[in-house]
Amino acid sequence: MRSVNDKIAAGSARRSRGVDQSTAKDLAISALGFIASDRVLLDRFLALTGLSVAELRQAAASAGFLPGVLDFILGHEPTLLAFAQASNTPPERIGEARRALARPGEESGE
Repeated sequence: MRSVNDKIAAGSARRSRGVDQSTAKDLAISALGFIASDRVLLDRFLALTGLSVAELRQAAASAGFLPGVLDFILGHEPTLLAFAQASNTPPERIGEARRALARPGEESGE
């Protein structure tokens, strides 16, 4: 059985349309709010990033932060599915948003 992330990659490869950068940033900001609203997710995010709560706001302004938020969401299927449901966003679109935020020559973390 294929995982949701496998389906995202396959579905995105079949489609030529994607998510524009503005929409991708909005989705990543929404994902950050989703993470912050769940203490368990927030603690895991902070542990993985090495950030403190106090450093989070400053880090959010850095160029690589929002793609990292989506990498965090995409890296754990139950979190991906929960965020997709909470934001009423198909999981595939979250993967598309991550690719839209990739810098030239960078591969997304999927």
